[in-house]
Amino acid sequence: MSTYRAFRIHEQGGGVESLPLEPPAAGEVLIRVHWSGINYKDALAVTGKGRIVRRFPLTGGVDLSGVVEASAAPEFAPGDAVLVTGCGLSEVRDGGYAEYARVPAEAVIRLSQNFSLRDVMVLGTAGFAAALAIHQLEHNGLAPGQGPVAVTGASGGVGCIAIDMLARRGHEVVAFTRKPEAAPLLRELGASEVHAFETSSRPLEVERWAGAVDNVGGEVLSTLLRATKGWGGVAAVGLAGGAELTVSLMPFLLRGVNLLGVNSAATRRDKRVLLWQRIATDLAPRHLDRIATATVGLDDLPATCAKILSGAHIGRTLVKVGA
Repeated sequence: MSTYRAFRIHEQGGGVESLPLEPPAAGEVLIRVHWSGINYKDALAVTGKGRIVRRFPLTGGVDLSGVVEASAAPEFAPGDAVLVTGCGLSEVRDGGYAEYARVPAEAVIRLSQNFSLRDVMVLGTAGFAAALAIHQLEHNGLAPGQGPVAVTGASGGVGCIAIDMLARRGHEVVAFTRKPEAAPLLRELGASEVHAFETSSRPLEVERWAGAVDNVGGEVLSTLLRATKGWGGVAAVGLAGGAELTVSLMPFLLRGVNLLGVNSAATRRDKRVLLWQRIATDLAPRHLDRIATATVGLDDLPATCAKILSGAHIGRTLVKVGA
């Protein structure tokens, strides 16, 4: 094959194009892509509604899984099953919405035998971000039995996977979503309660949360911080509800609450490898087939991404790229 199909994003619009297939440069791996997924960040990039892509044109897709076709790096050989999440894909480097991808070996993770190529894209950046959030909460001292853990934006990919992982670890999980139709799924994943979130503006709230995974930001994150128990932590994963944060210093000074930032895209390699090992073992979700709610192709990306930005989705949407 001398050419391959890829979804290219231009400054104005984008679509599926045919590109020449080139061998990997030194230190790179050429991957035949089987699966990708759609994250909120992908939806912003494909629709042009967010400043995600930093050079044009660029192939979209921050995640991919597939099989090594050719390698110019000693760590990998043809036939290896691998995955890549973040690491500049769909920002400064061509991403996973393509039949082939050339990626630096530094960014490539060897697939665990516990997962299929499809499984790891049900997880993707969403699953990695959820695992990173929980890992940091545990490093902050979170343990089962300390009290409920809140998950906001619970019907999205990160939220669903975080609920599944936390429940597996033995935590009592309370899910918050604006979508009442998602409640049965969230309870199946392990949430003991499902509610709509109510914000407040008081300097402090009654201590309720041992910890929290927040996908919303804005006033939701502010309210979570004010209701977190002493020495607890809130992991900030997303900002779908706003990038600004207005909060009293009282939760930090009177209760020792910690706000934990989650940057999944730029996590250093040693920690990335460790987290994927945990995702395959003690953090492995038990309901991947329920979390994956839709599968689309490259040609379906514009319409599907617009739908995701409108909020009309639950769980994870996969992109089937190759055989």
